Amino acid sequence: MKKIFEAYHRASAQQLKTALATVVALEGSSYRKPGVRMLISEDGKMTGAVSGGCVEKEVLRQAQSVFKDNIPKIMTYDGRYRLGCEGILYILIEPFSPSVSVVDNFQEILKGRKTFQVSAYYEKKDATNPLFGSMFTLGGTPQVFRDDFKPDSSLSIFKQNMSPCFQLFIIGAEHDAVQLSSFASKTGWEVTVVADVSEEKNISDFPGALDFISCLPEALETEQIDHQSAVILMTHSYVKDLKYLLRLSDTEPVYLGLLGPAKRREKLLNEFLERHPEVSDSFFDRIYGPSGLNIGAETPQEIAVAIIAEILSVVRDKEPMMLKNKIGRIHS
Repeated sequence: MKKIFEAYHRASAQQLKTALATVVALEGSSYRKPGVRMLISEDGKMTGAVSGGCVEKEVLRQAQSVFKDNIPKIMTYDGRYRLGCEGILYILIEPFSPSVSVVDNFQEILKGRKTFQVSAYYEKKDATNPLFGSMFTLGGTPQVFRDDFKPDSSLSIFKQNMSPCFQLFIIGAEHDAVQLSSFASKTGWEVTVVADVSEEKNISDFPGALDFISCLPEALETEQIDHQSAVILMTHSYVKDLKYLLRLSDTEPVYLGLLGPAKRREKLLNEFLERHPEVSDSFFDRIYGPSGLNIGAETPQEIAVAIIAEILSVVRDKEPMMLKNKIGRIHS
């Protein structure tokens, strides 16, 4: 949704109409699930996806009537004989032209890391209807995606709760931190790089990073580290890692990774306990070190993949395994 609003801003600056495509229902199985979205602009550019790549061309074709008459529609896509997924997708395509106040409110949601709900009104059949449409709700106040949309409770409603974007705090500024920043941002995470003031680097050195903080460990502000956050210590300095770990002792990220071998981890945690003996047991439950899954990673790029994979397994509460050994459906 964040990328969609960004794409809308670019398109509106060029005075291009945009349409929002949302998978609102599914029969059977599919590569993507209800709630995935894609923004289409008049010039054919697409942001996001509603499938593994097979449906997008048809959505683009169907969106032309929405650009022409500004009336939303439902299109169905039967993938049983084309995608091999044995599923039928119901996709809502609607004009996307939120007002300035709605765009501003959405930006406040992002900054405040607030949870909100998106609701889409539709019928489960191929149809064109001016009553179809979507909105998000914040504090009980509806924020419509186009000014002429008024929710009709007689229609089917797809509701989706949207949590704040997942955050990754990378504490360290060496080459492996650069690679992790790049890979994590491509995953869709909001990346903040934290570096000691002695490091002569800035945000331009970290592809995909949203923010760069240069500070001493004692001065690190930790209020923004919440349950939708992961932190990894990778300064390559034992002393710095210890100081940052002490600063993080009152935080509750879902994952706190330590780069380096097990022997270094034990030494680090023992010294941490000597200095901060009153820390809760739950703090240690969130620590993962050596950070990353055992996939034979050697290069900085491979190590980044291993770390991201482990964070995902923790966040999704999944035991890593080869899918060929999984019994039953691949996706839940």
